[in-house]
Amino acid sequence: MTTYDSKTAQVHVFTEKEGLLSAMAHDLELAVTSFTVKADEQAIEATFDARSLKVLHPMKDGRPSSGLSEKDRADIEKNIVKDVLGAEKHPQIRFVSSAVKRDGATASVTGTLTLHGVSRPLSFTARSSSGAWVAEVPLHQPDYGIKPFSAMMGTLKIKPGVRVRITLPAT
Repeated sequence: MTTYDSKTAQVHVFTEKEGLLSAMAHDLELAVTSFTVKADEQAIEATFDARSLKVLHPMKDGRPSSGLSEKDRADIEKNIVKDVLGAEKHPQIRFVSSAVKRDGATASVTGTLTLHGVSRPLSFTARSSSGAWVAEVPLHQPDYGIKPFSAMMGTLKIKPGVRVRITLPAT
């Protein structure tokens, strides 16, 4: 198995806002900065540190934007780690495949994701493109016992669905 980490691969999480006061909030691109992915053509094992999410930037119309102060970034990161993910109690996110079926530049992956202390089956497709394998994995936070972030009596909140993009170099 080949081992990847933040020096050789990327794991990004994309969130979107909603609610009456959503204009005050930001869609975000976050990076998981501490993880290990072990992969070959038959299996994948991945461990992600839930305490290592960092705000890369806000997103506007699907593109990186600006407008967050360092204090805002720090507050968002603290809320994610402490209040959303409960990382003190659940510091590790883990995925273990049960099947990897490769068909040319596509791989179908099935396994179990353990997030926030809840284990659930997860299936996704990875595609090889421009020298890398990329998987876009939608996650519904409530499926894992996670209450999406909200403020101002629910008028400002994060949608329950987030998207995780994992990019590994093709070997």
